[in-house]
Amino acid sequence: MALLHTKLNPPISQWQGKCAWIVGASSGIGKATAQALHAQGARVIISARDADALHTLADGRDGFLAVPLDVTQLDSMVAAKTMVQAYADKAPDLVLYCAGRYQPQRATHFDLLEMQRHLDVNYVGALHLLDTVLPMLLAAGRGHLALVGSVAGYRGLPMSLAYGPTKAALNNLAENLYLDLHPLGLGVSIINPGFVDTPLTAQNSFKMPALITPEEAAQHILHGWKQGQFEMNFPRRFTGWVKLMRCLPDSWYFWAVRRVTGM
Repeated sequence: MALLHTKLNPPISQWQGKCAWIVGASSGIGKATAQALHAQGARVIISARDADALHTLADGRDGFLAVPLDVTQLDSMVAAKTMVQAYADKAPDLVLYCAGRYQPQRATHFDLLEMQRHLDVNYVGALHLLDTVLPMLLAAGRGHLALVGSVAGYRGLPMSLAYGPTKAALNNLAENLYLDLHPLGLGVSIINPGFVDTPLTAQNSFKMPALITPEEAAQHILHGWKQGQFEMNFPRRFTGWVKLMRCLPDSWYFWAVRRVTGM
């Protein structure tokens, strides 16, 4: 039973003097997490494609560095490396990949181009980041790498044809990263939120159960890092049930999803 309570990562409870790099920080969870870390004394590098939004957040505030980039372009990520290393003193203490794309899609309206766009932003972008930061973290022998997935990555859900598989890939990727990096002293976590009120979820036409604000999501994330968690899912009053449904037999699962969603 003791193993169930073992901290899987070195806990991060004090942010004063630490440096974090948030990729996908122009809005939503990424922006709220950047603000929460900054409020606790961290220096924060904020990246996204929307340079104006980044500069609006950073201008006139010590402890923020705006580094615009496009996660789908490896050259853009590599170009940011020098600025990140200089600001972070060789390597950030935390790297969070929060860039994401979501467009509702069902197989009856299959859109290959949109499927590929989701793959490029949600998964390939994370690989571009890894290619950039893993050498930094390994050379420094410290740091924490976090990926934002989704409960949509647990099992198939209606309207999630393009989105869900990319988040499932991030969950598997995080588990593999943990197995390889934890013995070397690096932290790895996967963050699987339920419904958070962001520009992405604003596209949904259905009622979203247990909807929370980005600021609430950020507090859940910081709490998870403080507790040394590997996987965080929240709010538990919703995500606990979704996670439990992963264990259902397939016939029960498909019946339950259709009954709950009407799809």
